[in-house]
Amino acid sequence: MTKQNIYETGLDKNAANFEALTPLSFLARAARVYPDYPALVHGPLRQSWAQTEVRCRRLASALRRHGIGEGDTVSIVAPNVPAMFEAHFGVPMSGAVLNTLNTRLDAESMAFIFQHAQSKVLLVDREFGALVRKALALIEHQPLIIAIDDPLYREGELVGALDYEAFLATGDESEPHWLPRDEWQAISLNYTSGTTGNPKGVVYHHRGAHLNAINNVLSWELPKHSVYLWTLPMFHCNGWCFPWTLATVAGVSVCLRHVQAKPIFEAMHEHKVSHFCGAPIVLNMLNNADPTLKVGLNHPIKAMTAGAAPPASVIAGMEAMGIAVTHVYGLTETYGPCVVCEPQRSWEGLDATALSRLKARQGVTAPLQGEMRVANPVSGEPVPQDGKTMGEIFLRGNVVMRGYLKNPSASEEAMAEGWFRSGDLAVWHPDGYVEIKDRSKDIIISGGENISSLEVEDVLYRHPDVEEAAVIAMPDEKWGEVPCAFVKLKEGRELSQAELIAFCREQMAHFKAPKRIIFTPLPKTSTGKVQKFMLRQQLV
Repeated sequence: MTKQNIYETGLDKNAANFEALTPLSFLARAARVYPDYPALVHGPLRQSWAQTEVRCRRLASALRRHGIGEGDTVSIVAPNVPAMFEAHFGVPMSGAVLNTLNTRLDAESMAFIFQHAQSKVLLVDREFGALVRKALALIEHQPLIIAIDDPLYREGELVGALDYEAFLATGDESEPHWLPRDEWQAISLNYTSGTTGNPKGVVYHHRGAHLNAINNVLSWELPKHSVYLWTLPMFHCNGWCFPWTLATVAGVSVCLRHVQAKPIFEAMHEHKVSHFCGAPIVLNMLNNADPTLKVGLNHPIKAMTAGAAPPASVIAGMEAMGIAVTHVYGLTETYGPCVVCEPQRSWEGLDATALSRLKARQGVTAPLQGEMRVANPVSGEPVPQDGKTMGEIFLRGNVVMRGYLKNPSASEEAMAEGWFRSGDLAVWHPDGYVEIKDRSKDIIISGGENISSLEVEDVLYRHPDVEEAAVIAMPDEKWGEVPCAFVKLKEGRELSQAELIAFCREQMAHFKAPKRIIFTPLPKTSTGKVQKFMLRQQLV
């Protein structure tokens, strides 16, 4: 006889007790509870949450009136301007899926994405008009083009017959907007910046976007009405889900077109910015900025950093400036950050060097993530939590992607046996914190010994004359591979290869020290990651 479960009888979910999770609900609440509070700042523009909701509703309505809805892709090529922020709500409110493109892609890569995503509508900021025109010439289908004409930027060219403001005017904010029937439905499409072959389209669902937006609040202890500066591109993992996070806390988005030290510090002074995000390269740029820009910057500021393991010296420099750093970790496939280096009470009172080294670790799972482990990449067995044994980071839980668009084999490979494989090699410390030692493709195997490129970079950053550093494997007849460092010196500094190699040998095992150093600017992605594949090409 089958046992009856009394809790599964007459207790079904219904409209009164269940709704699909979606970050769209955060906008409605912000506009309802804090209608007159500022939501967007862009030059002289001061836009409230009520005004922002009206504009997003108009965008959704206008898209629907042009036949856009479920299953359609709306792409956008734009910097961190108000239209980009509004698209994160207005596009999914129409039922469509938002596809934000990396603005530093070439025309061929953009063309591939437009074709692969089957973009029905394309919003284009005038700065990238010429580039997008080239991309569109390479594809057969032509999406509806809507031009974003930012009054603060008069260069570039407008493409398309429709203007963004005129397009919004065709919509009706009183129309009920679309909401997901199932929180598993797609909300956005983000393409990985693959270094070989075509990029893969990572599909996010409403549930994951909702939960990771809250993760950001919890991980950062983000207060209501925080003033957030957009140093992180909104096209990158949907700005780590921060457009939706800022609606959660009814915060202020201070827009920023170009990530440069002077406008960043000016915004911090003028708007009393409380929070910003960026790759370690952005933090390093601020560390090395003109000291006069920092004068009078005495209000509390928090920075969240990820994208590459930050050298401890970079974190120490920010903390010395009075900017508290939170280190997080994630991938495009995990909605951005899903691991956070949570501070512990036992860390209080540590000197700056010891504290920065602890903060340079990637950390533990965010509250709403799920599980993480460091495991042998072949057997899948967890490695000892000894801070020494290297393995691959595996993740699973609420903020892992649905999968790769039109690529079931890649999805299955990435999430085999119930875990997402990150491709990042790390050690697991006794306190449960993980620390990345390298990408699996970047580890240097010299004479049978593993050398972490990140460990060598960390030592290089300790030299007072070094501004940026990247280490890759260089072929060697005797050892197979040896470290080769690419270094950019601080302005006006001079340093020889022999001097820097000697400095490294003083601070680490000699076999780990670079055997060659090339002084040169480092090629980077738009999110600040060093493009090591381009450095490898220089050694061919």
